[in-house]
Formats: sequence, structure tokens, C-alpha cells
Amino acid sequence: MNNSDVIGLAISYTYAISLLLIAEGLGHFFKIPAQMTRKFIHISAGMWSFGILFLFRNWQFGILPFATFILVNFFLYRYRIVKSMDTEDSSPGTIYFAFSITLLFALLWRPLESTDKVAIAMCGVMAMTWGDAFAALIGKGFGKYKYQVWVSTRTWEGSIVMFLVSTLAIFLVLFLLPGSLFSPFALPYSWHQVLLGALVGGVVTTLAEAVSPHGTDNLTVPLFGSGVLWCLMNFYR
Repeated sequence: MNNSDVIGLAISYTYAISLLLIAEGLGHFFKIPAQMTRKFIHISAGMWSFGILFLFRNWQFGILPFATFILVNFFLYRYRIVKSMDTEDSSPGTIYFAFSITLLFALLWRPLESTDKVAIAMCGVMAMTWGDAFAALIGKGFGKYKYQVWVSTRTWEGSIVMFLVSTLAIFLVLFLLPGSLFSPFALPYSWHQVLLGALVGGVVTTLAEAVSPHGTDNLTVPLFGSGVLWCLMNFYR
């Protein structure tokens, strides 16, 4: 472990602690509903994956912050310590999300190699970060037309938003991330790969979110989304 890794870990943990304190403050002082503060944490934590890509050049150390929070989130969920994050009716989704990011980064992120496929990992992460968050907010706030798949009840309004936001997020990641400051050695994808990947990824993540029982979409959306995109990008040129 070199100095940059130590600095990266320190910044990451400081960010995470600050995030929880801010969310608690929003709930306590400004009476922001727990549903909103939970989404604030969800989006802010997901977006920190870009901070990880920027700060670390060794993936083995870069996955440590999210890996740590698999255990931390379990503890917080089990004892309901942070009310802005885990309420009585909340799911263990924060645990699943940290696990999904850790697994995808461990499998696909190779920051110093041309074989770096972290963009594919980030597609699943961003679909969950933005697509699921907006789908939940729109579905619960404005959704009128409900449908049920097995034990999961969703709204058409939420699922449409999930598809649109996820498709846009995947498109931007595939188009902008490879070769950028966050993934400098990754090879760029062609236009037809980006467009097809965005559409297929949007469909897959929307379907995964629609059929997943409470909280498990934090596993299925990023893992299925990135898994399908990995297959597509490797076999479709």
C-alpha cells in the first residue's frame, strides 16, 4: 500500500461518515422524510464510485471502502442506528448495493491495463444509483397504474422512468468513461456498441427492478445489468 492508497482510503471513509452525518442532520433539523434522506445516501454513495476510480490505481485497495461498508451497513441495518438510512420498514438494500459494487469492481476494474472493463461495472452501478432512485420517487409520489410480478408491486410510471434514466446513464458511461481520467487505459466502444448497450442495458435493468422482491433490486439491477453488458460488449463488435 502506497501513500496515494492511504490518502484514498482516508478520503473515502471521511466522505462516507460525512454523508451519514449530513443525512442525519437533514432528517433531524429540517424534518426531511427518511425516504428522501435514504435516497440522498443511495445516490451520493453510488456516485462516490467515481471518486474511487479517481483516487486509486490499485483495484485491490480501491474496493476496500465499499467492501468495508458491507459489514458497516449490516451493523447499521441490524440495530437501526442511523434513522435517515434504516427505518423499521426498510430493506437490507444498502448491504446489497455495497456488495454489488465491490463484486463488480473486483471482477472488472483493472485501472492500469487496457483490459479495464470498469465502464461495464459502472453501467450497472449508475443504473441502480439513478434509475432506481428516480423510479422509486416517481412511482411512490406520482404512480397511479400499478402492476404485480410475483410478490413485487410496481407502477408503470416508475418503470418508465427507470428505463429512461437507466438507458441515459448507461449511454453516458459507455460513451464518456473509457479513456477518460477515471479509466485512462480502457479502450473506447464504438457508437453502435454504445447505442445498443444503452438500450439493452436499459431494458434488462428495468426488468430486473420490476421483478425483484423488496430490496433485492440492489443486487439484481447492477449484477444483471453489468453481466448482460459484459456479454454483449465481448461478443458484439
